[in-house]
Formats: sequence, C-alpha cells, structure tokens
Amino acid sequence: MDLRKFRLDEPAHGTFSEERDEYERDYARLIQSPAFRRLQGKSQVFGAGSGDYYRTRLTHSIEVSQIARETARRLNKQYPLLERKEHPALVLDPSVVECAALAHDLGHPPFGHKGEEVLNDLLHEQYGLAYEGNAQNFRILMFLEKRAGSGSGLDLTAAVLLAINKYPFCLDDPGRLKGVYGMEWGDGIGLIRDRWNMPAGCSTLEAQLMDLCDDIAYSTHDIEDGIRAGKIQMNRTFFEDGRLVEHLVQEIVDDHGNSEVGWDQVDIPLMVKEVLTAYLAQWEEIYVACDREASRTRREMKARWVSMFAGRVGIIDDPVKSWKKITFVRDGQQDLELLRTMEILKKLAWVTLIKDFRVQRLQKRSEIMIRRLWESFIVPEQGRLILPPDWVENYEHHVANWSWPRLVADYISGMTDAYAEKVYTELFASKSGSIYEMD
Repeated sequence: MDLRKFRLDEPAHGTFSEERDEYERDYARLIQSPAFRRLQGKSQVFGAGSGDYYRTRLTHSIEVSQIARETARRLNKQYPLLERKEHPALVLDPSVVECAALAHDLGHPPFGHKGEEVLNDLLHEQYGLAYEGNAQNFRILMFLEKRAGSGSGLDLTAAVLLAINKYPFCLDDPGRLKGVYGMEWGDGIGLIRDRWNMPAGCSTLEAQLMDLCDDIAYSTHDIEDGIRAGKIQMNRTFFEDGRLVEHLVQEIVDDHGNSEVGWDQVDIPLMVKEVLTAYLAQWEEIYVACDREASRTRREMKARWVSMFAGRVGIIDDPVKSWKKITFVRDGQQDLELLRTMEILKKLAWVTLIKDFRVQRLQKRSEIMIRRLWESFIVPEQGRLILPPDWVENYEHHVANWSWPRLVADYISGMTDAYAEKVYTELFASKSGSIYEMD
C-alpha cells in the first residue's frame, strides 16, 4: 500500500475516472466543495464585499497555492534528498502542496480572526470546548463536508491531510491552543501519523512549505491591499512616525509564537526602523521606474517581495527535532534576518489594517452578530425550529459524537460574512424581505 495515497475510507466504486491521479481527485473534491466556494464570502483583512479589489479568503488561498506549487517544483530540482523519498513525509509533491494550500483556511469562520475568537470564547466559557480554525479545517474535510458515496467528508489522501496539518497535535491535550480536535485526531490524523511513523511534534515537509508560503502571501499581498486602501501611506511622514515603530515593536514583543527567529539577537526598534526605511526607499525607486503610477508600483513591489521570499526557501537539518526543516536559507544556514524581516512586514499589515479603529468597529459589530446568533441557536428546543432541517437531521444521525454546542459552532462557522448578516437580519431586524428567499 502507498502510505501517501491511501484514504481512511475506500472510495465509492464507479464515481471516478481511472485516468486521474489520486491527488487530482483530491484537487477536484476540494475546489468543487461548498466549503471552498464559501471562501469567496469570508474576510481576509477587509470584510468580504468591501470592494472588488481586495482579497478574500478564496483569492488568498489560490495565491498561496500558486506560490507553494512553484516553490515545491524548484526545491525538487535543487535537493537530491527529495528524490530519494526516504520517508513518506520527506517528499514535496507540488500537487499535494497545492491542495493543502487551497484547503488551509476552510475552517475560518465569518468575520476573520474576530469570528474565531468569539466562537472559541462562547464554547470555552459555557461548555469547556474549543474552537480553532486549523482544527475546524479537519472537521470540515473529514466529517461535515459530504460527497457522493461517502459519509466521511471528502476522504482525501493521507499525504494531503498531513500537508494541511501544520499543528501536529491533538487539541484535547492539556495546554494546546492549536491542533486537531480529538474526534478527527483519534480517528484520522493520529492514525495516519502512526502509520507513517512520524516523529512527535514534527510536520511533513509539505505542511511546512504550505505554512511558510501562507506567511509569504500574508506579508506581501495584505500589504498591497493596505496600500491600495490608503491604510499604509507610502510617504516619509507615515513610515518615520515614532508611534508606528512603537506599535510594531510592541506587537513583536507580545508575540510569543515567533521567538524562534532570534529577536534576542538584535535591537528590535533599530531593525524595525531599518526595514521600514528600506521598504519606503524601494517603493520610491520603483515608483519612478513605473512612471509614478501607484497601481503598477504596488504590483511590482508585491511581485519582487514574493519572488525574493520564495527564492530563498530551502531545506536544512533541524537539530532540535532531529528532522528536516523548511525555512529561508542562506549559505546553507537558516536566514534569521529574512525571517525577522518577514515578521516585521506581517506586523505592519496587522497594526495598520486589523488595528485600524474602523476595522475594530466592524469587528465589534461582527462580535455582536455572532453572539446573538449563538444565543438564538444554543437552546436545543428553540434552535431546532430555526436551524435548516438537514442540519438537524444530520445532528440526530450523529448525536453519539456530536454535541449540540458543537453543532451550533459548526453551523455559524460555516457561514460567509454576508450570510451571517442575512440570518442576523432575519432574526433581529424589523424587515428582512421574503421568507421564500433560498438560503
């Protein structure tokens, strides 16, 4: 048996073409799934529907998949160890990485990270449960999504499932903030990892590459959107503002999840200033070369940074985990300076976009909507009357391993921004249109 291509449940007979590769089937199942389509209506940075220019979760996922696929192709030509296939996890198949990137954000609820935060608070405060976007990915892929002939989600190959699993832990373990819910871990991800003989706490090379390319997209594409929206102003007054530097430094200091990039080795305020100065100088140079056309300059800046980041991705030994690590590489060593530069750009997008007071107002409004939707559905006797019948029927069929609070979280988290607002309006506004509108 090919450990990379086996599926947890046998595919239904007669529903596929023998001419297609297993990963091509995975690709088709993903892009034709309702969960994937809904990404077009979920916020990336700006609310979905804010304008026809800005990225949504769907366009972000497509861009990540393109970066990841092309980077995987280059690495396969550059590193002989990938040809040896010494371990099922030490492989970089461009098709697998592409599928993983397309699926990596399926678990995000409406209204971006605010929606994730609110749902987690509601579940944790009242029921001791957790909601986490990466874990919800697997709940969707392995349980909630349906396809012909299968009651087990999309039934993707083992390689694609592990390529999506950038946090290789069970979320039920004490102290875990990110991972996989117990149901999907015990019946699926943990089982696959055991069959592959995966070292504890280690991700496949494909998962690592997908994760790094997600960061590359975030630190380049979201800044492009921010410049287009006027939230990031490409002038010296904006970039030399001491308050901006202070906010970026504070975000870096408060983020305990990126300590591995060696912030203790540098003067953080000085490096932030240097990166901002160099970024503005590059903009001014390209702006002149593009005949002072801002739209061309934005695209050229984005393209150069994506190319530079992707071109520096490599594979090194990870002595801490006794495994292989995908990261930025320079002269055979991990390029900590470039990793820190990317973190600064990510924080620039966060501080100027997410922390903008207008965005915060929208997020507060989103929080109110999600909390009131939750209150409307959470009492089973009342919720059964106003939830779609197929959801209630599915719950009753799986009641042994599907609690009512988890059902409510699943339903709300699957909504697009616009649909969440539509249901909220139907329940709480004085006028909502015809009851015969199709959901």
